[in-house]
Amino acid sequence: MGLYLHPPDKAAVLCVDEKSQIQALDRSQPLLPMRPGQVQRRTHDYVRHGTTSLFAALDAQTGQVLGECHPRHRAVEFRKFLKTIDQAVPVELGVHLVLDNYATHKTPAIHRWLARHPRFHLHFTPTGASWVNLIERWFAALTEKQIRRGVHRSTRELETAIERYIEHTNTDPKPFIWTKTADQILETIALNCEQLLQRTGDSGH
Repeated sequence: MGLYLHPPDKAAVLCVDEKSQIQALDRSQPLLPMRPGQVQRRTHDYVRHGTTSLFAALDAQTGQVLGECHPRHRAVEFRKFLKTIDQAVPVELGVHLVLDNYATHKTPAIHRWLARHPRFHLHFTPTGASWVNLIERWFAALTEKQIRRGVHRSTRELETAIERYIEHTNTDPKPFIWTKTADQILETIALNCEQLLQRTGDSGH
């Protein structure tokens, strides 16, 4: 939270993750578009045309997104994406990455790469707290607005659609804004803990 609320001077704070196994799906029948009084309709069944994995980094301060697709989501691909980030961020800035504890983020090869690039600093989110990483919210918007509503007859079509969505995001980037203060969040947690204790006390546990 400190990185979001008070980012370090002369540093970029990037929320990083991969959205793996995105399916290129084509409906078995054409979509029926919206019209007055009628919602968009589509068949429940579909044809699969392969998968791709998206590696993405969201700049927490500007809302801009850097992304690239790969056929797989191993440590090898993650290291390639780290190189992409390294080339995209100005050399005079430190790089703070917010990411989860996925195994591919911590392999010996990744440790060696990081040792050669000391301006990179990794900050792992707690287990089960993926919502802390803002890129997850952007992934949700990508899924809702582009992937789920799209028709993709190949992985190339799918990747092109993802690239267009990233370009659209970066045309008018908007950073995500926390709507509650830290004090409000802590008050809510305290209230939930109190209610939980009351319930467990009443049940005799």
